[in-house]
Amino acid sequence: MTTTTYEALAIAPTVLKRLRERDDAGLVPRPAVDPQGGAPLRCCLRHSEAGERIALVSYAPLRRWAAETGADPGPYDECGPVFVHAEECAGQTSGPGYPVGLHGPRRVLRAYDAAGRILGGTLVELPRERAAEVDGVLREVFADPAVVLVHVRAVEFGCFMVEIRRRWTVAPGTGRR
Repeated sequence: MTTTTYEALAIAPTVLKRLRERDDAGLVPRPAVDPQGGAPLRCCLRHSEAGERIALVSYAPLRRWAAETGADPGPYDECGPVFVHAEECAGQTSGPGYPVGLHGPRRVLRAYDAAGRILGGTLVELPRERAAEVDGVLREVFADPAVVLVHVRAVEFGCFMVEIRRRWTVAPGTGRR
């Protein structure tokens, strides 16, 4: 028996190291102290706190995933701004379920197939207090066996928030995925 689960992934530490030197648009980041806090950090899946040093960098999440998997997203490849800590951090890098700490009232879940093509999008309009309910929506999205990856984006600015990848669990003794 095989069950499908999914995992939220922050930007990998090796990728962050490169982005802090030169981002995916070829620019050198300019770190700054965040005076108010609240910036959604993609390095550790939480919001910044006042006084933390952060950087706004250009990041191409689908391009990076495609490089790992051999997919060719074609025109669906895009590069956009994300916040990260200016220096290495020890925050969460992945985990099961939806990262409720990055939730906002309006998110879109973009589903992609193994080739990197968009299969569809699901609008989620839930207040932060009900962010855990997004897990149910993700289960519905991943019910389509063609979905291998979901990008969560903020509706208002279109910003990439987090990548959610399908994980398969194989029951002992079945040898099947």
